[in-house]
Amino acid sequence: MKTVRIGCGAGFWGDTPSAPGQLVRRGHVDYLVFDYLAEVTMSLLARARRRDPDLGYAVDFVDPVMKDILADVVANDVKVVSNAGGVNPQACRDAVARMASDAGIDIDIAVVTGDDLMPRLGELRDIDKSEMFTGAPFPDDTQSLNAYLGGRPIAEALGAGARIVITGKCADSAVVLGPLMHEFGWADDNYDRLAAGSLAGHIVECGAQATGGNFTDWRLAADGWHDIGFPFIDCEHDGSFTVSKPAGTGGLVSRGTVGEQMLYELGDPANYVLPDVVCDFTGVTFEDAGPDKVRVTGARGLGATPTYKVNATHMDGYRATALFMIGGIDAKLKGDAVADAILRRTRRMFRESNLGDYRDTDVEILGAEATYGAHARARGTREVMVKIAVHHDSREAAEIFAREIAPAVTGMAPGVTGIFGGRPRVSPVVRLHSFLIDKGLVPASVAAGGKTIEIPAHVPSLPAERPEPGPPAGGAGLPDPSEPSIPVPLVKLALARSGDKGDSANVGVIARHPDFVPVLRARLTEDAVAKYFEHVLDGPVRRYELPGIQAFNFMLHEALGGGGIASLRMDPQAKAFAQMLLDIEIAVPESLARGHRLVA
Repeated sequence: MKTVRIGCGAGFWGDTPSAPGQLVRRGHVDYLVFDYLAEVTMSLLARARRRDPDLGYAVDFVDPVMKDILADVVANDVKVVSNAGGVNPQACRDAVARMASDAGIDIDIAVVTGDDLMPRLGELRDIDKSEMFTGAPFPDDTQSLNAYLGGRPIAEALGAGARIVITGKCADSAVVLGPLMHEFGWADDNYDRLAAGSLAGHIVECGAQATGGNFTDWRLAADGWHDIGFPFIDCEHDGSFTVSKPAGTGGLVSRGTVGEQMLYELGDPANYVLPDVVCDFTGVTFEDAGPDKVRVTGARGLGATPTYKVNATHMDGYRATALFMIGGIDAKLKGDAVADAILRRTRRMFRESNLGDYRDTDVEILGAEATYGAHARARGTREVMVKIAVHHDSREAAEIFAREIAPAVTGMAPGVTGIFGGRPRVSPVVRLHSFLIDKGLVPASVAAGGKTIEIPAHVPSLPAERPEPGPPAGGAGLPDPSEPSIPVPLVKLALARSGDKGDSANVGVIARHPDFVPVLRARLTEDAVAKYFEHVLDGPVRRYELPGIQAFNFMLHEALGGGGIASLRMDPQAKAFAQMLLDIEIAVPESLARGHRLVA
């Protein structure tokens, strides 16, 4: 039976350049894909293109990445798909073509365009562009404007004979789904297979996060981090696939690592909306298929929506962040006092210059577990890092703040030292604005082999249907509620992974044993999670269940202080939220706790 092997060589712009060579030379992949484009990256690339019309793409993709592997790509008959094009995919193509020509290699490169809507902003003036989550009006100072395209244009580019396909903004998983649509001939309405291919892309799109990176049981993989294997999938025509990594590499592929990555940045698992398909992952199951191999089945496709998501980025004032150390007795108290004094001093200076107050400030005393709020345990530490972040409408005001950090060394508490990076740098605040647009208004184009192919969007006649709720996850029922309970840290009961979705965070929790599922369902409620995170939470918490993998996914709305680089917090992407939640204590019936040796 035909299988297609697709490996992911980068989970973000800045990932290790050693991964692509590992997959091409040791992984025997048919396709090598790269996911470079986080939302804020688009704004940074747009600013780069305004400075230089030949920029606006992920330059690392050309050199060192493709420069290092191009000969092996050709020799091993590997095809490459990357969204490294950013806001200037044509310039990215030209740079790769020049590099290939210099190496004496003739290679077919296709470019997918149509996602960049900035040139069409006037044409789209009259459509509703209200923010899809808050209803806010469309901003005036837009820096970038890109629709999330799907896998079909990539499939058409490969069908036109391209060896390398470069796109602008597309769904992260589309770089995997596109090759599968091409190889297996999946139609635009073959929703179950599109959902399966999208899940395959979702699992490998963040690189080593599926192979032992960012894993709850990190000690199982830590010895191999220096040469961690990057993931690939072997997919069959029906959409079932196996996750693995190159032989002899470090890290780990297990149901735990794959399950955590499946939950990463997931919203409602029964209604996961992508450009090509609306997915239901609640019935997905995993099966061990050998050492470092996990077989994945059970994804369902529910149809497709008639709209694309569009992300705009816009400027919203200026920010600066100071980071310095304080040592000695009462380090936390000194840190609080110094931060307060700096903010009070600069506010006085603002009043004297008629500059107005800060839009927002955020102080975190790192080392005293500031991010844990009321759950902090280390307030008596003698060594802390003080982080002060500020947001102001005026660059001048932010510069005043930046100049007032160093004077704290001689004019405030004893033990102030180590001002990280010198004087804080002032930078623009970039915010995200998302809205929906009819697919019919966003045709894509493929430039390949000297020809341009127009790719009309697949616009379904009916919107996706929501599935009926599945049965509860398995496991024994709760014992008699009168039975005594023992508090057990969540980490003994579950694995967890967290991520960001704009200003919201998700925390996925996977039971370590089926017997723990009813306890988690009863005790790890929306209210319990909301109370635990009340120090960061401004919106509601919603819980979703994934019976197939004995998991729960929590969405924490308005939990990131604006999210991305608009946030002043130390953890604006919820990277540590799962680690914090794993410390929460769960009341476990005594017989269950002792039966599974959860207590001494």
